[in-house]
Amino acid sequence: MVQTDISQLSKECNQWRESLHSLRDEFNKLKHELQNVANKALSKDQLTGLEHYQNQLHIQLINIHDLKQAVKSHDKKVQFEVSENQGNITDDTYAEHEHLYDEYHSLQNMLDELRTDFYQYVRSIATANYN
Repeated sequence: MVQTDISQLSKECNQWRESLHSLRDEFNKLKHELQNVANKALSKDQLTGLEHYQNQLHIQLINIHDLKQAVKSHDKKVQFEVSENQGNITDDTYAEHEHLYDEYHSLQNMLDELRTDFYQYVRSIATANYN
């Protein structure tokens, strides 16, 4: 195992955590924006959409938090193994890193889709209230 590989794992963990922190901030802003939408006169269908996005934003904020904590824990495990095993980590830790990589990208894709759908919903409310 080469030291640069291990430092790359830690670097990736830090990048993921920073990105997840930014996503948390962004999705909290979307939640606030949704609260502004809730203050408008809405049809039954629009209220159904509002409830859907409230639930989705809440769920995804939990997912962001959980993944951020898992990455933080994994990074600590990597650091511990490096210090205890002459700079080496186990195959299981590598596998966990790959799993977190997949989870991170899957969550990013899901959040991208939610963001797009959310803004379409908000635009539809603005258009309906404008007409």
